[in-house]
Parts: sequence; structure tokens; C-alpha cells
Amino acid sequence: MRVLVVFIFTCLLFQTAESDDDSLVIPQCRHQNYTRLSCAKVFCPPWRRCIAGQCVCKMPYKCPRQDYHACTLDGSEYYSMCQAKAISCRSNRPVFSHISTACRAEENVEATLKDSGSHKVVMINTRLGKMFVCGNDWNMAAANVVCRNPLNVARGAVAVSKTRYRYLDKDLEWPTECMSVRCTGSELSLAECTIYKPQPITINTVAIANCYNEPKGECKKFLCVNGKCLSKGKPCDGVDDCGDNSDEMCCQSCNKESEAFHCKSDVCIPRHAVRDGIRDCLGGEDELDENDKPVQNNWQDLFSDPMSEIRRIRSSAESQLECGIPNMEYEYKQEDVTNSHSRRKRIVGGEEALPTQIQWQVAIQYGGSIHCGGAYLGGCWVLTAAHCVRHKPKSYRIKISLWKKHRKQSTTDSLQVKNIIIHHEFNPQTYANDIALVQLEELGLSDKCMQDNPAVRSVCVPWSTQQFRPNDTCTISGWGRDRAGISSETLKWANVTIIGNCENYYKDRFLPGMECAGDLEGKVDSCQGDSGGPLVCKDASGVSYVWGIVSWDDKCGEPNYPGIYTKVAHYFDWIRSNTGWAAVAKYNQ
Repeated sequence: MRVLVVFIFTCLLFQTAESDDDSLVIPQCRHQNYTRLSCAKVFCPPWRRCIAGQCVCKMPYKCPRQDYHACTLDGSEYYSMCQAKAISCRSNRPVFSHISTACRAEENVEATLKDSGSHKVVMINTRLGKMFVCGNDWNMAAANVVCRNPLNVARGAVAVSKTRYRYLDKDLEWPTECMSVRCTGSELSLAECTIYKPQPITINTVAIANCYNEPKGECKKFLCVNGKCLSKGKPCDGVDDCGDNSDEMCCQSCNKESEAFHCKSDVCIPRHAVRDGIRDCLGGEDELDENDKPVQNNWQDLFSDPMSEIRRIRSSAESQLECGIPNMEYEYKQEDVTNSHSRRKRIVGGEEALPTQIQWQVAIQYGGSIHCGGAYLGGCWVLTAAHCVRHKPKSYRIKISLWKKHRKQSTTDSLQVKNIIIHHEFNPQTYANDIALVQLEELGLSDKCMQDNPAVRSVCVPWSTQQFRPNDTCTISGWGRDRAGISSETLKWANVTIIGNCENYYKDRFLPGMECAGDLEGKVDSCQGDSGGPLVCKDASGVSYVWGIVSWDDKCGEPNYPGIYTKVAHYFDWIRSNTGWAAVAKYNQ
């Protein structure tokens, strides 16, 4: 019965999209009810963190200090905009006013609505006085902010509405200048948006509020996650018509008439967000392509720019962890590379690595032998497969920067193990939840677990199961056996492809938390001995993530038997809870 209900619901979503002539919407995706707070699709703002796929409010003390203080509407002063917004997030009420070195009440920034006949005109009050919000640059994101009622579901505006200055009530005295604003749509007040310096109104329009009211009857167009029915606007155009951005979260492409930018995670973002210094797409592709420049505008100079604070906060947080970028400046020692190129032959579709090429690869040694690999996550943590280890930490050692199994190179080191954490639901019969963490022993009285090593770098841990998709090319590495069952003496690597619909090949043996990768023609595969080693994928910005852990397969290297990997992103919260946030996450902290 439950399956039937889901099927009917999915079909209704499909019909809703199709009835609005929107073939761009992915109906299966809509079933997930994604919004701007779904960190499986987007980044959380700095005052929120990604937990179980949702952006939840941070504790205010978790926010970093900034040079400028955040001033609030009630006169309070906080050490950063992030802290003020975290407090606002938890109460769901506007708190933030402006940024300053010293907070004074006369400098507060606050938006109000003023009646003019049948219109509610949007005004913004700053130290320069009360002015209109300019209508020529007024858009849906800003309109949603003005119409957001924190006490109710945030459904925003019904449409972008403005009126000519000359149409306003002649009996009232109106200002002669207006200020432009630019919002992301997630703000609780216009004070949190970017505000531009005043400009003369002349014949320009001014912004008015046309807020959404619950319609009667069935929604015959696009139904947003928050329950808003779109009577105007269309999904997948980069415009947040819903107020929760749910109309932009499930797009197989973006509306060609909109100039929106399509992220690999199937999210459409507005063109002005491209190359604005803030990473919006999970893979960072919106900040890379020089041909995709943001739409230029002729707005006046800035009056207030909270976005610059967001850039600084994110830059500060993301710089705390250097993962996923190998040390390209390290020069191989001559004794390490002797004859390395002449020995590069293909074994089960792979080839021998250079001595320090895969800098997050580790070897797990038990009883003097190496049977498994792992991935270095940074700090004192290594990730591997649960079937590779037992609760006997003193019996294991971790070899870093190992190239040949039985021969140390100048950068090789052997590290003691302090603790082994096997997933509590690991099933050795089905290989469900085949994941484990190895904690390294600290060096003496230090909090470090190894000496600084130019040939060792950590790999990043993915937080979203949508960061990489079927048909993406990734890399596997290890000392596994070839088709003849002979274990490799030298570390090998190979490129493999993520394969979707793996249930077709392994039926009910393919379980949640597993990933398929390889080559259906059987040319490339991981084999016994590669277990626990990393399947690493690189995003558009060049950052590498440990997407999988070599777990199991049938008939290594045989056609239609792709390798099975533990899908690391599925276990992000488990990894984070055991290691601590900063040890694993570069983004979405």
C-alpha cells in the first residue's frame, strides 16, 4: 500500500509539472521536498550547519569572530553577523540591523510598509533618512523577504509589484530618492540584503508589497513545498517564486529564456550569483567558467553589503581545513622514482602509480601483512572498510606514503593505532554498512599523530549523496590482486565510472549505503586486496572527495559485475559524530 501511495504521489507531481508545461522539473526529485535549506542540494549559510541533509541553526558561539560588529534592531551588539543571524535563526525573527565598528541606534536599518491608497509602498529607513525602495531593480527575492511573516509559513510575495511615483497618494509627503536592494531570498528583513546608495526617483517606479494569500480550491499549477501555489512565475528559471526556492531545486535543465545557471546538482541559480565570490553549486562550477560572467548592472555604489561578511566568514571557515588538494610542489626523490615509468603496465585495467601520486592512500598492516587500504581524512583519522579491521587497535599499524608494499621510500612512515570504530550496524554476511574509522595514536604530548610530511595530504569527506552522479569518472587505488590472483607489489590506480541502477546487476544484495562503480565491459575493477581503499572523485573546482570505500564484488573484472563501494556521503553524520566536524568537512560547516 505504501509503495502505491508513493507511486500515485509521484504521478500527481509529474502531472502538476506537465500541466504547467514544465518538462524541466524532475518529478522523482520533487518527491524529496527539497528547499533552500536542503544541504544535499545547496550550501548552508554560515549561521547554519548541515545535519542529516538539512541546514539547521548553529549555536551562536560556533560563529567565528569578525573585524566588524553586528548591530541589531534592539541595540544589542554581537561579534559577527554570523552570531546575530544564528540568534535570529533560532527565534525566526529579524534581529540584524547593520555592520559597524561601533553600534548606534540612529544608524539602524529597518524596512517598513506604508499605505498609499490600495498600495503598500516599501520604505527603508537608514541614517540617511526614510526612502523608497527603487522599483526598477525590485525582484522576486526581495519581494519575498518583505512579505515574509516569521510567525507563519514563509510563502513570500505573489508577484513582483511596483508602481509609478506619480501614482502615489498626493496628499502625503514622499521622499524624492530611492535605494536599490539585492537579496538572496533567504533573509528575514531587507537590512540583511545588499543595499545601494540613494538615487533620484525621477520617473522611476517604486516597490510595493503584494503579499501571498492562501487561494481557494486546488492548485492547478506548480505547488511549492511550503504550500504556495504559483499563479505567476515558472520553475527552473533561477527565480525563487516559491519563497523557499523549491521551484528551483529539481531541474534537469534551466529555462532557456531565463539566463539561469544550471548546477550539476540540478539546481538553477540566478545569473548574478555566477562568479560572485560565493560558491553556490556543490561542485563550485558557478565560480569557475570565465565565459559565465554575472549580469552587470548600473546600480549605484554600495551603502551596506552583508554579502561581503558572508564571503569573509565562509572563506575563514573553509580555509581551516586543507583537504582534497595534493601537494603538487613536492619533488620526488631520485631514489623513489628509479625506473618507475618503465614499469607502468596495465593490471586489471589499472596502472602503477608514481611514488607519491596518491597522497591520501594508506596501507593497513595487520600481523606484518598488508591486506587492505584506507584513506587519510586529516588530523588523526583514517577511513576504511569495516571488514578490514577488528577491535584490536594494538595489532594494526598504518603505513602512509607507501608505494611498494615491502619497500619503504623516504616519505614512508608507520603509525600506531589508538582506536578502531566499526559501524555499529555492520553486517559481515551482507556487507551492509561496511565502514570503519581508524584513530591514530598521538605523538608524545602533542596533539599530532604524525610528523609533517610533504607527500601526505588528506582527502575531503562528501556531505551530500548528490555531489557526484552516475557517469562521473573517479579514481580507485590499491595493491589488489589481478585476474590471476597475484597481489600487486606496487600501488596501482585506475579510472572508473559511477554506475546507476546497480540493483539491476546485484538485485537485493545491493543495499542502501552502497555505490556501484567500474566498467560494465569488465576492463577496470578493484579486486581482493584493494578492500578499504578509496574511490576518489574530483569536483569542478578540483577538490577531491573520498566518494567510496572498496567493499565487495563478484567475479572481479568480469563484464556486468561492477565493483561495490561503501557510499561515504551516506555516512557523513556518522563520520562527523565520531571525528569532530573540522576533521572532515571543508564546506557546509
